[in-house]
Amino acid sequence: MILEKETVKKLYSEIDLRLLRDEAPAEFLNSISMLPEFKAFPFNMLLDLKKTEQSPVHHPEGNVWNHTMLVINEAAKRRDQSAHPRAFMWAALLHDIGKPSTTRERKGRITAYNHDVKGAALSREFLSVFEEDEDFINRVVSLVRYHMQILYVVKDMPFKDIAGIRGNSDVAEIALLGLCDRLGRTGVHSDFEEEQIKMFIQKCNDYKEGEKQWQRPE
Repeated sequence: MILEKETVKKLYSEIDLRLLRDEAPAEFLNSISMLPEFKAFPFNMLLDLKKTEQSPVHHPEGNVWNHTMLVINEAAKRRDQSAHPRAFMWAALLHDIGKPSTTRERKGRITAYNHDVKGAALSREFLSVFEEDEDFINRVVSLVRYHMQILYVVKDMPFKDIAGIRGNSDVAEIALLGLCDRLGRTGVHSDFEEEQIKMFIQKCNDYKEGEKQWQRPE
């Protein structure tokens, strides 16, 4: 579906406003997702989240769209804690944009390996349609790229990349997005998730520059 450039930009501007103003931006996002305009590029990338199922064990809330709506509402509660609220809120909306193209069923399990890496590239593609501010785009992209690092760092997995986080993003911003991502699921315990975030921050702060790390291929 092809729409006039001004129509697409107007929709983007309205989303931008609602992400920074609304107490629960998901209400607005859910309403516009039913419009024909949402089938146009690049909003169709978000629409694809509705067709992308997740593991019922880790995401009993259902598809990626449902999860994302919970995450942006959690992020809206905490956007004042962010040093860059606009980039933070857009990262919350786009953080799993890589899942539609990476989700597979493997041995009876639904997985989305490398959705963080793929999502970073797609976030840049999405935002570049509307934005010329490279600093803003890079902030969003880096948050999307490293949002899974909470899990990797806390569990000391080989995919952890503390050097990459510290060199390309902000530990505190990744932690804040990661908390919203974790709380944007049904049935989670906030105290446990907050402890996990504290552990992530501590491990990142304790990291010594030059410490050997396994690097995942991009």
